[in-house]
Amino acid sequence: CALACLVAPLGCGGEEDDTRGASTTLSGGSSTTTTAGFTTTTGTTDPDTSSESSGSGSSGAGTCGDGKIDADEECDDGAGNGDDQACTSECAVNVCGDGKQGPGEGCDDGNTVDDDACSNACAPASCGDGVVSEGELCDDGNDDDTDQCTSACTPASCGDGFVQPSIGEACDEGRDNADDAACTAACTAATCGDGKVHDAGGGDEECDEGEGNQPMSVCNPMCKLNVCGDGDKSPTEGCDDGNLDPGDGCSPACVAEGCGNGIVDPGEACDDGMNGNQDDGCTDLCLLPACGDGVEQPNAGEECDLGGGNDDKGACTSMCKDAKCGDGLLYIGVEECDDGNANSNDGCSATCKNEPKATKCQQGADPGTNAPWVVCEADVNTAWISANTTGQFHPVKICQNLGYTTVGQWGGTCGEVCGFCEGNTHSCNNTGMKNFNFGNWTGSGNCGQDGLGAIICNTVMWTCVK
Repeated sequence: CALACLVAPLGCGGEEDDTRGASTTLSGGSSTTTTAGFTTTTGTTDPDTSSESSGSGSSGAGTCGDGKIDADEECDDGAGNGDDQACTSECAVNVCGDGKQGPGEGCDDGNTVDDDACSNACAPASCGDGVVSEGELCDDGNDDDTDQCTSACTPASCGDGFVQPSIGEACDEGRDNADDAACTAACTAATCGDGKVHDAGGGDEECDEGEGNQPMSVCNPMCKLNVCGDGDKSPTEGCDDGNLDPGDGCSPACVAEGCGNGIVDPGEACDDGMNGNQDDGCTDLCLLPACGDGVEQPNAGEECDLGGGNDDKGACTSMCKDAKCGDGLLYIGVEECDDGNANSNDGCSATCKNEPKATKCQQGADPGTNAPWVVCEADVNTAWISANTTGQFHPVKICQNLGYTTVGQWGGTCGEVCGFCEGNTHSCNNTGMKNFNFGNWTGSGNCGQDGLGAIICNTVMWTCVK
């Protein structure tokens, strides 16, 4: 029997060895079983009787926890059995995934899901274990915060406080990212020209129009506001000579000095911005209204202004008044006379036409024959002319020379003329009778005519009319 116990594949007392690689040895009457790496003493045997000294009987129907490994048991540590021990309370070897956390296990959730809170190695899921577990968005198994998965197992993103070149970040200040800070909200280093006004490490940006930062723009390439006097002419400036000095061509307001800038610069009498209104008290030459400047300014009392063409003999007088009949100024080519009034019958009519200038006792000579004549009576409308001696006369020409138009009546005798039959006295003051026996002038005299017109002769007299 003892020999059979040593060589038989079944243990003494009818117990079956563990089929999962278990081995049994006998030493001094005891049975030692090694199962799944655990060594368990299952009882003692009596070498003489080949029966167990303690146990549940030769049929192997013991109970879990009696310290003996029965046929349906993987292990039995007796009082040492426990779900947190190498041998569970059910006499099964405690393994990862059985739902019981045994020695060496950090956890055991009873499943083979690797991305839950407990891994397949029965270790608690943690960021950095290389497994994307519940609550993790990524897990690359390292604590490198510059790659695409951070040490917090979140995907790299601008604003997480880690600089990740792999996603194009130049900087990342976390919550301090801001478009007015050194690191923008897009995790780019603040620079002049990025279109964001920020503190780029000195608070020196006053503006930023991005690609619009150009010379002569509102915001210059240094991200400074273009101001008058900086030497950079902005769209709102008329000039910028780099200083605020007046009188150098560019005013302290960066307006080009000169007529038309709306500022009275040196040498200007006024400046209304060249508004196109020449009659508002300031001309477009920045001069105060003045007669002779060539600009008609009714508000200044001017009726005309021809500049250098103002002339007391022309249409616009030297006082910038329109030439008028009766102003005492002769408008050459238009007026025959101008005596400064609007009266007629005073030598110059109300229309500034010459009126006859014959006067009583005025003497003259015929323009063709040189025969003498005398004025017996005269006014602006008519004149009575008498031969002063015997001779030939051109009566129409004489009347016209005196300012009249033609002859009215003619004829007479010695007793009816003044100045001839009376001798050498000034008989024009003691006139005879007006008896024009030839009657109305018909254009023909009694002694023919020549180039000066019809000729009358013998003792004669005639009238001149307008």
